[in-house]
Amino acid sequence: MVSQLSKSQSTSESIGDTFYPESDGKPMADNTKQFRWILTIQQNIDWLYANDAQVFVAGDLFWYPVKGQNKIVAAPDTMVVFGRPKGDRGSYQQWLEDDIAPQVVFEILSPSNSRIEMSKKLLFYSLYDVEEYYVYDPDTNDLEVWIRGDRSLDSVSEAHNWVSPRLGIRFDISEELQIYRPDGTKFYSYIEINQKLAQESDRADQEKQRADLAAQQLAEMAEQLKQYRDRFGDL
Repeated sequence: MVSQLSKSQSTSESIGDTFYPESDGKPMADNTKQFRWILTIQQNIDWLYANDAQVFVAGDLFWYPVKGQNKIVAAPDTMVVFGRPKGDRGSYQQWLEDDIAPQVVFEILSPSNSRIEMSKKLLFYSLYDVEEYYVYDPDTNDLEVWIRGDRSLDSVSEAHNWVSPRLGIRFDISEELQIYRPDGTKFYSYIEINQKLAQESDRADQEKQRADLAAQQLAEMAEQLKQYRDRFGDL
């Protein structure tokens, strides 16, 4: 249990006489592996749409699809909403968001997730208009993909190399799950991103050192030429 990752239990939002809690007191993740995948997917999708002000990406945020019904709620590990502005929210109250439901939802399994619980989540996302639903089990490297059909979410038979219709990202489950952006760049973990930043910083430092050395050598050559001219004049 990662209790320090739990959202505050003391906050809630109310509309009229209906209160909409922002937390159930449960942690975001049950273990480090689940948390790492939630963070990687949420942050990389957020990065993918960093320059699009009308794509809202959230992790572990309560979603209330029906006004006045605070018992009808889900908290997807990651959800993506096209057509809604970025910004902080205590919860996603759909009637305040032009009644736009999250189009893409991700859930990362942990050992505590029961088959009944996941069936209820599938029913919820199917009932409330999610277009794409992804369930990944990091322990078994199993990926389930559900895509909206005529009336409900339908299972996709082959998840390997599946490309999200909405996001354009590709899922490779040949070994441990790898997700690739539309340009072919993989989704990097927090550690990998920082390693690349450190490598880029080292490369920039080396380039600066080479540039400084070249400038110093040119300055020395110019000084030597000046001294030669002062002594012997121009030839």
